[in-house]
Amino acid sequence: MTLQQRLTATEALLCPGVYDPLSALVATQAGFEGLYLSGASIAYTHLGRSDVGLTTYSEVESTLARITDRVDTPVIVDADTGFGNALNMQRTVRGFERAGAAMIQIEDQGFPKRCGHLDGKTVISLDEMCGKIKAALDARHSPDTLIMARTDALAVEGWDAAMTRAEAYLACGVDALFIEALRDPSQLKSAGALFGGRIPLLANMVEGGKTPITPVPELQSYGFKIVIFPGGTVRAVVKQLQGYYGSLQAHQTTDPWHDQMLDFDGLNAVIETPALMATAKKYAGD
Repeated sequence: MTLQQRLTATEALLCPGVYDPLSALVATQAGFEGLYLSGASIAYTHLGRSDVGLTTYSEVESTLARITDRVDTPVIVDADTGFGNALNMQRTVRGFERAGAAMIQIEDQGFPKRCGHLDGKTVISLDEMCGKIKAALDARHSPDTLIMARTDALAVEGWDAAMTRAEAYLACGVDALFIEALRDPSQLKSAGALFGGRIPLLANMVEGGKTPITPVPELQSYGFKIVIFPGGTVRAVVKQLQGYYGSLQAHQTTDPWHDQMLDFDGLNAVIETPALMATAKKYAGD
């Protein structure tokens, strides 16, 4: 089933954040029907840095390609601002499409961009963003490669300007909309009422961010079709690593952590080592 087909279903699509092939594999094994690869998750895990525009096109493209080589689950990928102007946007869309993206998310922030839940953002003009959207739509080779437009204008220009931008991006022909950092249930409901019946609308759940964490069924009732928890994976992993490393340093052995980790065979089962070895044997010859 393509992502486009899945978005015609009644139920909202819940996409957890992933940041490499292993996290994508575990999420797929848990039964998720879509995955979300954010620039923030790559900054956190590949650079050990904040989401302040440090990640590059090539870092995201190579991470995406490794994920789609490992799992078949549709991936929504964060293309930030397209990493430049309209020409850069076209290169980004073509490259991410080749790397297996099911949906490519582009946004209207100025450079340097930053996490949508950090203060101090800027946005480019409405006309410039519409030009970049049209460039993105023209660059894709397959209509199955979906383009989602995100606006960060709410925090910069206010509610009315953000809604005007969302309307304009919808008119450009995008396949989905993302209004970043909605502040409260009232704004979530209002955005859903304005756009939910016309186009797949995405809700971004960031633990400790600007938008209140809201259960998927409730967001679905407001009109949202896609719900992402993009950074929760990294936050959960870091919490576990703090506990693991703290225990190892304190006890000089992993024994106290035994019940909270996989052993050698357990990890090999998750990453499907027996099947891999069987494939190797198939081609080994006599």
